[in-house]
Amino acid sequence: MPAPTPAGRSAVRGVILDFYGTLVRLVEPLPPSHRSLFLRRGLAEAADRWGDQWAVGPREGEEHAAHSVSQQTYHDWELDRLRRRALSCGVPASEAGPLAVELDRAMKDLRLAPFGDVPAALAGLRARGLTVAVCSNWYWDLEGALADVGLAGLVDVVVTSARAGARKPHPLIYRTVLERCGLRPEQALFVGDMWEPDVAGPLALGMRAVHLWRPDRAVVGTAPPLPDGAARIPSLAALSALL
Repeated sequence: MPAPTPAGRSAVRGVILDFYGTLVRLVEPLPPSHRSLFLRRGLAEAADRWGDQWAVGPREGEEHAAHSVSQQTYHDWELDRLRRRALSCGVPASEAGPLAVELDRAMKDLRLAPFGDVPAALAGLRARGLTVAVCSNWYWDLEGALADVGLAGLVDVVVTSARAGARKPHPLIYRTVLERCGLRPEQALFVGDMWEPDVAGPLALGMRAVHLWRPDRAVVGTAPPLPDGAARIPSLAALSALL
């Protein structure tokens, strides 16, 4: 059972974790760069205009519920967004659709592996009788990604931005995962490596939050000061001590 909690605070009944950067990391072989896909088609100038390949999806905090009514509707929107951006970068109309398909495939062809501390940490949470959820700004099929890295059996609830209709830190995605878990905000602890989506957003909705600041993190810079209701840990192995 969960450990006792201070007077006036609800006991934690569920732990909600981010996916990429928190549970898993990218490993080789890496997906092809977007630039390489442009250059293969002789589109060097458009490649220069395209820029950062990781900044082509919905923005953080964006609501897109109208496009999340089904997997096909969402995928059509993903492709159309890439196609329209390609056109704006000077890709000829005859090339934009096929290029969008290639870009979409490359963005999802990720080789992932769990951090070493993850399986034991998740198993420990479930052994305490806690609901374990994953809530991520991710594509439609996060269940498949969890299965691929051997974590599916350690997670009770999975919520992605693609299905929820909004990206963290939009309140809709947090409300969706809380509802799926059967939890009130004060009964949930959110854990993740990104400040706004995984700490500030959950705190604003009334959850507690843990900032995962791994020594080998991909996030650069200095960790922000911790507000009330938040803690910071160097690995998921340290999470049990907070409970």
